[in-house]
Amino acid sequence: MSLLMVTSMCMFWTAVPADQAPPPDAARSVYQRWEHGLPNDPGFFPVAVWLQAPRNAKRFQAAGINLYVGLWNGPTEEQLAALKEAGMPVICDQNRVGLTSPHADVIVGWMHGDEPDNAQARRGGNGYDPPILPSRIEADYREIQQRDATRPVLLNLGQGVAYDHWIGRGVRTNHPEDYAEYVKGCDIVSFDIYPVVHDREEVAGKLEFVPLGVERLRHWTRDEKIVWNCIECSRISNTQVKPTAEQIRAEVWMSLIHGSRGLIYFVHQFEPSFQEASLLEDAELLAGVTAINQQIHELAPVLNSPTVDDAVQVTSSPTAVPIATLCKRHDGATYLFAACMRNQPAQATIEWRDASPDMAAQVLGENRSIPLQNGRFQDDFGPYGVHLYRVQKNQ
Repeated sequence: MSLLMVTSMCMFWTAVPADQAPPPDAARSVYQRWEHGLPNDPGFFPVAVWLQAPRNAKRFQAAGINLYVGLWNGPTEEQLAALKEAGMPVICDQNRVGLTSPHADVIVGWMHGDEPDNAQARRGGNGYDPPILPSRIEADYREIQQRDATRPVLLNLGQGVAYDHWIGRGVRTNHPEDYAEYVKGCDIVSFDIYPVVHDREEVAGKLEFVPLGVERLRHWTRDEKIVWNCIECSRISNTQVKPTAEQIRAEVWMSLIHGSRGLIYFVHQFEPSFQEASLLEDAELLAGVTAINQQIHELAPVLNSPTVDDAVQVTSSPTAVPIATLCKRHDGATYLFAACMRNQPAQATIEWRDASPDMAAQVLGENRSIPLQNGRFQDDFGPYGVHLYRVQKNQ
């Protein structure tokens, strides 16, 4: 499978006169066109959790979660009031309560039902019907907008986005062409695939399926919609393995490098026992995820800055192990985010096209710096390894 090496971001902003224009490397929000949508703050990056009880909002906030997605059998007045008290915004189904509640200002987006692209279970558990038609999703989208166009509409799709042979699509298995139609029915499109805990050999342990889905959604939307994705953050139903903090970090940064503009953590555990908020009860994983989120929030203005295309040339050894990169400039500094795209080690040679003398790459969070020699440097990547660089002149 081919994965992009350097990505470009889809930005939405209003043109201003040249003498009032922000600096070319200024961060910009992609959410400013919605009056009651997500924060119109270039320093905001959505890091969400899927379908959690409002009573845990403060604990998730402490872990760096700044958004809820989904409310069980909601929204209800009680749920919205609790989230408002906690200061936790939410994207949820559109119902009468959500449209009329005095606490509705905590709602920053509406959503479709989850995974309409999968075969739909019949009531009573007697078999499955085909997936919901894309035309139905598009029609529902128009109805949601008619009732309230001041908030974006989120559509979360299933693993068929990245995995063509996913049998959960029933009669539409191996029909990726459906997705170019599904994405018409939303403003923000997301998907989920969980390779660490996956039960199919062709996917299990292959983290590259996550950024592949991000890349495909950007292609199907022609970069005209905002793309998010889900991240596995529990063992789900796999009693033998669960993702490590390092694997979660790899999935997160591979997603961001390939153009994801928001993350949704899936933290439910179903086996060997049900835990709705399993992340909060796993001290080691919680600490790791909290550190990941903290770094994302610190770098949010960078992630929201324009992408610099063709800034670097990257070669890897062995060549069969690609290194994906994303380059940004913000506040006078240049950043390069890089990830090894396979479960094998590799050495990357990174050459800057416009390097100046006496420059070095500071490796963020690793307490080390690599000098550039003749405009290039080398670094070693472990399997699915991630390095984040700030490149500047030596001090």
